[in-house]
Amino acid sequence: MGRIVVGVDGSDASIKALRWAVRQAELTGDTVEAVNSWEYPATSWGSLMPGLPEDFDPQAVATVALNEALEEALGAEGAAAVDKIVVIGNPALSLLERAKGANLLVVGARGYSGFKATLLGSVSLHVTQHATCPVTVVRD
Repeated sequence: MGRIVVGVDGSDASIKALRWAVRQAELTGDTVEAVNSWEYPATSWGSLMPGLPEDFDPQAVATVALNEALEEALGAEGAAAVDKIVVIGNPALSLLERAKGANLLVVGARGYSGFKATLLGSVSLHVTQHATCPVTVVRD
């Protein structure tokens, strides 16, 4: 039994990728690890952005977003069966790190990134080029 890592940012594409990963895991007997990665904008590293409250906790916000996405995609019972990982860092690099030793990495074709110039989203493009395991990109 192995591991399937799936990137989940709450976008429609990541919800579809999560559902696909869970169906694949049912076939293979692998566990599913849902990963939500966040990072501070470069201009605010080390300090809060103007206008954000001092008690702002992006880790908590990312955790809530991941839990909501899992429940939307899988229902409460299905969400409970998925390992939930929330990490600070660049999403593509975080997924590549989590996918080391995994049987499969699954991402949506386009998430919440602002890059529209490529056919694939920036994360999906990066992980397909650099992953050490097979990658599935789930398209609409």
